[in-house]
Amino acid sequence: KQWYQRRVRGNMLTAETAENPKETAAPTKVKPVVIITLGMAGSGKTCFMQRINAWLHAKNKCPYVINLDPAVFEIPYPANIDIRDSVKYKEVMKQYQLGPNGGIITSLNLFATKFDQVLDILEKKDDMDFVLIDTPGQIEVFTWSASGTIISDAIARSYPTVIAYVMDTVRCTNPVTFMSNMMYACSIMYKTRLPLIVVMNKTDIVDNKFAVDWMKDFESFQEALDAQPSYSSNLSRSMSLVLDEFYKDLRTVGISAVTGQGCANFFKEVSSAVTEYYEDYVPYLEELRKIIEKRKEDDMEKQLKKLKVDRGEEVQLEEGTSECPGTSNLPPSFSNYHDSDDNDSAEEEVQYEDSSVAQESFNRFRAGVS
Repeated sequence: KQWYQRRVRGNMLTAETAENPKETAAPTKVKPVVIITLGMAGSGKTCFMQRINAWLHAKNKCPYVINLDPAVFEIPYPANIDIRDSVKYKEVMKQYQLGPNGGIITSLNLFATKFDQVLDILEKKDDMDFVLIDTPGQIEVFTWSASGTIISDAIARSYPTVIAYVMDTVRCTNPVTFMSNMMYACSIMYKTRLPLIVVMNKTDIVDNKFAVDWMKDFESFQEALDAQPSYSSNLSRSMSLVLDEFYKDLRTVGISAVTGQGCANFFKEVSSAVTEYYEDYVPYLEELRKIIEKRKEDDMEKQLKKLKVDRGEEVQLEEGTSECPGTSNLPPSFSNYHDSDDNDSAEEEVQYEDSSVAQESFNRFRAGVS
């Protein structure tokens, strides 16, 4: 928790320095942009990673590549940090008796426990412009697991982070599949709160113009659904009405991981997403930090009050109250309980007189019998 809190405070300090540059004379280090690649299995995430890595090198940019897929057999790009060097996927399956997906989740969990070391390595690097992160092929393993949340949140609190959601344009010619991808992109964006770019891959096979038209023109998407009448089509028709507002601010770009077409447009969208990160996500972090600090102060105050009660020390009463704590709900018969010591002697005298009268009556009874 300590290293996590230090990074949150450091990120907040960087944001305050950006707003008030006159307060400090020392130049601030330009942070690299982190691109987390997500997408359905077979959408071309790894090929997309290889393409943008090569494009950045061609532009004399220095990317730092991280592979988080423990089950991949071979990757077509050199990785600076590879999860396979730290966690052996097959050994995890054998030791914990897990299946393929369970082995991936457990491997990510083990790697997440040491992710602070990855952040320490990134802090020491001064010659990188981008950090590219490749994720497992099973999107749900990273998106909805605890380790995926820990990794994405930790790195987003330290560096400007963008989510690149890769979708298979060829498969999305089916309107139902297209709607499924849009629903997943929407859920990822609202879950992570990070800027998101929808990357329509494989445009060398099928142009993504039809998908852009479906997002802009509701009626054209309805016509495509009418050509495939089914229960899923009716559900997609209803969901398209819900996602109409989501499409307005969504960044989309067509790209070919094979030819490299569209890479320039992709990085233009990345620049726009970084601006959104500083305008929307950093204030959210500041608000979250204040909530956490307020919660800590309240918890500390409760602990101090409890400590005073345990030690028998006087507890400060609230304004307008004169009663002792805990006596407001006592019945009326106990209202004068504090005066009981003064009445003890009077009660004893009454009891003594009653016993004398009883003894005299008993003696008269015995005399009459005899």
